[in-house]
Amino acid sequence: MSRRVRRPLPRLGLRARLLVVGVLGLVVGFGLGGALLLGALGWTLQRSVDEEALRTADAVALLTAEDALPDPLPVAGGQLRVQVVDAQGRIRAASIDADRLVPMLAPDRLRPGQPQRLVVDGRRVGMPGPVRVVTVPAGTPQEPRTVLVAKSLTDVRHSLQVVRNLLLVGFPLLVAGLAVVAWRVVGATLRPVEQLRSGAAEITGRAGAERLPVPAGRDEIHRLAVTLNDMLDRLAASRDRQRAFVADAAHELRSPLTNMRTELEVARRLGGDTDWPTVADDLLADTERLGRLVDDLLLLARLDEQAGRPAPVGPVELGELLRGVAARYPSPPVRLTPPDGPRWVEGDAGELRRVLVNLVDNALRHAHAEVRLAVGGPDGAYHLVTVTDDGPGVPAAERERVFARFTRLDDARARDAGGAGLGLAIARELVRRAGGTVELADATPGAAAPGLRVTLRLPALAEPDGQ
Repeated sequence: MSRRVRRPLPRLGLRARLLVVGVLGLVVGFGLGGALLLGALGWTLQRSVDEEALRTADAVALLTAEDALPDPLPVAGGQLRVQVVDAQGRIRAASIDADRLVPMLAPDRLRPGQPQRLVVDGRRVGMPGPVRVVTVPAGTPQEPRTVLVAKSLTDVRHSLQVVRNLLLVGFPLLVAGLAVVAWRVVGATLRPVEQLRSGAAEITGRAGAERLPVPAGRDEIHRLAVTLNDMLDRLAASRDRQRAFVADAAHELRSPLTNMRTELEVARRLGGDTDWPTVADDLLADTERLGRLVDDLLLLARLDEQAGRPAPVGPVELGELLRGVAARYPSPPVRLTPPDGPRWVEGDAGELRRVLVNLVDNALRHAHAEVRLAVGGPDGAYHLVTVTDDGPGVPAAERERVFARFTRLDDARARDAGGAGLGLAIARELVRRAGGTVELADATPGAAAPGLRVTLRLPALAEPDGQ
């Protein structure tokens, strides 16, 4: 049995959906308002009919109590019919237009001694359409009487019918007019959105400033356009950083590859005269440099991808961490001043070890004689770790720039032994993940070779249980 494929109806645009919702709201609102209006008007007209009938009935009841009923009973105009009946349902007096033989209420519906308000068929009263009948007790206890006053509801029904017809004709016209106005107003309101859409469609991601049009009004769409332009600026800045990073990475990767190719081409030209052990040593050095560079690039890429995510946190003992790092290097030139007791910090042990190795490697490339590792006193909620060398130092104006990727000062370019300018950048990113900071300062201020002191501020922890 084949199933019939149902094609979904094309979805309406935002402008049409807003119009449909608005029109439906108007229809429902006008419908409820019209029903309330008719109900209120009908209740008001009914009340006016009852008040007029009661006034007449009270006047006739007063005459009945004084035994001064005229014949016929006086009424104002021809809209009312009045009868006075006794306890047996016999008519004792009536207005000039009222029936003198048949009471306006049948005996089974008449309740002597009780006021009543009923709607009866006008044919019984001799009036067209429905009729409102009001009863009022009258007379004396010895001779109880009941005053019946009838008034036609034809005018009330006619008034309600006229208002209903006006509403049925006027409401659709009003809704249609408001729909036209709403269509134009919504279109004018959404015009800046369409301009934003067309502006976004023209953005290609190429170099250069690309922005969306900002409407003049200070409304939500204006704020949306400003926010989107801010986002585009951030994306453009990120794109520029990525392009610069790729260009710098390509340049750094090209250098060892060019050296390796040169070594191999020279060795091939020399043939049997090639010193292959030396060539192998040079190629191995370039390969190691290339491997370190690739590892650093992969680490930075992973850190960028994990930006904003919580880093793995665990207790790390600084004394043990520094002893493990210092053991990688000969002593001298690396000297360790161990802490006077356990110092626990937050962070990942592997990442913090990578930070210290990068800082010590950087210090060794620039130190004249020695590099010192030490743990300083607590600084509030932080423990301090310092890496100090006696090299030329870093000028104060350059201390922020050296943390940028692939940044090497002129002095470093002349003396660097294989560094790519990524060590400090990686160190700052890893320390940030641990919740700390990195600061640079002169080791010996005012000296010809002031050296450099790198201070790590790492979040302190109380001694873990069981340690």
